[in-house]
Amino acid sequence: MQQQQPPAAAAQRRMVASKKLMKVGPWGGTGGNPWDDGGHTGIRSITLSYDSRCIDSISVEYDRSGLAVPGERHGGAAGKLTTHIKLVFPDEHLTAVSGRYGPVAPGGSPVIRSLGFRTERAAYGPFGAAAGEGTPFEFAVEGGVIVGFYGRSGWQLDAVGMYVAVLRPEKVYDKVHKMGLMAYRAVMQRLGPAPAPVPQQQQDGLEEARVEQHQNGNVVQTTSRNTYYGASY
Repeated sequence: MQQQQPPAAAAQRRMVASKKLMKVGPWGGTGGNPWDDGGHTGIRSITLSYDSRCIDSISVEYDRSGLAVPGERHGGAAGKLTTHIKLVFPDEHLTAVSGRYGPVAPGGSPVIRSLGFRTERAAYGPFGAAAGEGTPFEFAVEGGVIVGFYGRSGWQLDAVGMYVAVLRPEKVYDKVHKMGLMAYRAVMQRLGPAPAPVPQQQQDGLEEARVEQHQNGNVVQTTSRNTYYGASY
């Protein structure tokens, strides 16, 4: 009797970030001004500017349903070193952020002294001050991913926090939704920008001109005050 072969294992489904977000942190000081990139569907790359004292700035390129969204740079431009961490998106996810914070000079406000990142594939860093300088912090998520950043910054990166989303298997709806967005963007690129609307002032002038032309044949009278393309007659 021929034995029945076990069914082949189902193909592994791609994991995507859910829309439910959790905000964690921030770690660091209270200097600088607040900023918030919000939560997205993923992170494509991270760029840091730093030196041997602290992290000067951070900028993140996010993903929004298949579209690359470059974030603003938060912090100053005095860092002598720059590193660009490019993730293998959408198959590599940011799962942990660690670092240290503290004042650069005695009596100063705490800033982010160093940062490190980890994915399910690799570890990056730490970047910034030497090991042991400042108070350590670490946030790692299991079964989820980091999909956004917020914090405070001025001349340096003063504080940093994260948005976290749960990972779930990709559904047919996700694929259809992404394909629809891509098709819509392709159509809009072919059509070009929409024509600018005519200002109400110009619309009023055109209407008055049509009325006068109707009343006086083919000649538009301008003896009364008439507004046309922003000019007064």
